[in-house]
Amino acid sequence: MLQLQVFAFNPLQENTYILFDETRECVIIDPGCYDAEEKYELTSFIEHHQLTVKMLLNTHCHVDHVLGNAFVKEKYKVKLFIHEKDEPVLKAVKVYAPHYGFFQYDEATADAYLQEDDYVHFGNQKLKILFTPGHAPGHVVFYHEGQKIVIGGDVLFYNSIGRTDLPGGDFSTLIESIHTKLFTLPDDVTVYPGHGPETTIEFEKQTNPFCAIKH
Repeated sequence: MLQLQVFAFNPLQENTYILFDETRECVIIDPGCYDAEEKYELTSFIEHHQLTVKMLLNTHCHVDHVLGNAFVKEKYKVKLFIHEKDEPVLKAVKVYAPHYGFFQYDEATADAYLQEDDYVHFGNQKLKILFTPGHAPGHVVFYHEGQKIVIGGDVLFYNSIGRTDLPGGDFSTLIESIHTKLFTLPDDVTVYPGHGPETTIEFEKQTNPFCAIKH
């Protein structure tokens, strides 16, 4: 059975996720840990639960989601997987990170690319990759069909959506991603976003002021 642990890291309160199961294999998604205390919180959870980190995944590569990439890669000797279209976004972080106050950002490069409709495998679990651009050009989400869970990054939030005013963002593309990739999932799927509390597909289809589908 898939289990999930979330941490809210860095001043932007980004949600970092650890997904694991009874095999004690795990993946880390969007490590936003920046300072020593946050890195300790992440590693302590992994050590306490005796987890083996199999890979590092980014939904997208904005600064608040990648601050801990280099730390995780070095600490656990794992590869970083992103969508190829977000590689320029990842490479740009070192240029603008100081403008957000992240003067100690340690750059990490991608080792492999995620493709739509491929699967990420760890333990007894598999996550389907859905390509969901709009907030970032190479944004993906990870869907666990068996337990109806989406790790959604900055696409769909509780009664909100990802911002589209950053380089590579596009409002109409984001709405299309939500309607064609997320709102076509079962209504009882839970979305765990990159910021804030979880929500469900049904709730957002009915109430989201930006993208609800009128019934």
